[in-house]
Amino acid sequence: MKKYLMSAGIFALSPWAQADLVADSHANLGLRNFYFNNDFRDQAGSLGQSKTEEWAQAFMLDFKSGYTEGPVGVGLDVLGLMGVTLDSGEGRHRGSSMIPADGSGAARQWSRLGITPKLKVAKTELRYGTLQPKLPVLTYNDGRLLPQTFEGGQITSTDLEGLTLTGGRLDRATGRGSSDRTGLAVAGGTRESDQFLFAGGDYQLTKQLTGQYYFAKLEDYYDQHFVGLTHTYPISPGQSLRTDLRYFRTVADGANNTAAGRASGYRVGGYTEDGDGKIDNYTWSAALTYSVQGHALMAGYQQVSDASNFVQPNQGSLSGKGAGGGSLYLYTDRMLASFNRAGERTAFAQYGYDFAAVGIPGLKFSLMYLKGDDIRTTGGEDASEWERDLGLDYVIQDGALKGLGLAWRQGLLHSQIDHKQEQNRLIVSYTLALF
Repeated sequence: MKKYLMSAGIFALSPWAQADLVADSHANLGLRNFYFNNDFRDQAGSLGQSKTEEWAQAFMLDFKSGYTEGPVGVGLDVLGLMGVTLDSGEGRHRGSSMIPADGSGAARQWSRLGITPKLKVAKTELRYGTLQPKLPVLTYNDGRLLPQTFEGGQITSTDLEGLTLTGGRLDRATGRGSSDRTGLAVAGGTRESDQFLFAGGDYQLTKQLTGQYYFAKLEDYYDQHFVGLTHTYPISPGQSLRTDLRYFRTVADGANNTAAGRASGYRVGGYTEDGDGKIDNYTWSAALTYSVQGHALMAGYQQVSDASNFVQPNQGSLSGKGAGGGSLYLYTDRMLASFNRAGERTAFAQYGYDFAAVGIPGLKFSLMYLKGDDIRTTGGEDASEWERDLGLDYVIQDGALKGLGLAWRQGLLHSQIDHKQEQNRLIVSYTLALF
């Protein structure tokens, strides 16, 4: 609190600085109505229920201030999130897949507040507080009613032309279905890490070619290197071919690199080469996307090495925290599965169409199919899985309801090592500009 009062004191130093701060400020209220249905009837015996079915309303206040004038600009961002349960009857709530559990079922409402002071010098910005990183080594999850958030500091610089540099340190996360802050972990880990370090950059080599390198360290779990390359080849007006290459190398760090540390809970879940929970992985993928006249056809392939699953921060294994719902920077991180298991080889394809090409702006359709094979299992036999996802989106373009978004998501998973599931999501969203 003292830190925030000091920032407020700086704002009050000059009426000119204060005017600039206010003039560049803006606030939006996001409204999201979300119906979630996950059907796993053929697995009801092992799960104890036949499906998850819930309906809720979100209110998301997003305030972003301008900056004070002078060589060092000062500002403040505020993110207020609240969820209200509309329906989650007995036997239809499971864990915290969308709505937090209150001990006897689904919570009636939940909320959180994030305050983020910020400084800016030229084109370099420092933010400290509530963050929503969207980087190759860490991507916040926004696949349910409320988004996942992290706590820490991040610095971003675009002072050098064509180069974006990013670095920071995070120590806490709040899951998409939770109001509780937790430490950090990986899927299968039961001990909390209090430090995630990251640094890297994106460099635009040419107008069509961008290279990326990032490094991340989740203390006591892993070190991770990422190299990426994207290229867009303009074939003709309205026609292009995009290439996306990604490579990750992830190795054990700290406690995960010792038998005692792994035994205490600093371990990764799933198959590992020696059955000891040690992280040792490389994952690469290649995807080509051909776009023409509203059509977009993508085809790709991903390979995960044999020694352990691919990992990035995921707090879902922390007992009783409701912190699940991590995202992975993989094309294969989809509605129901992530296709990131040890040894998994995945072929995937997606077709998308933007109906603006035929005079219906705001309407979009997508269909994706993924097939993963050669998954290593503790039983010694390789397994496979496949998933099919559908998406339909429409944003009203004019009239009294202009900006109202309607979305339908439908996914089907058949897996030899996971629960077979069919999932539907219906989402109505609207953003109201307050000022």
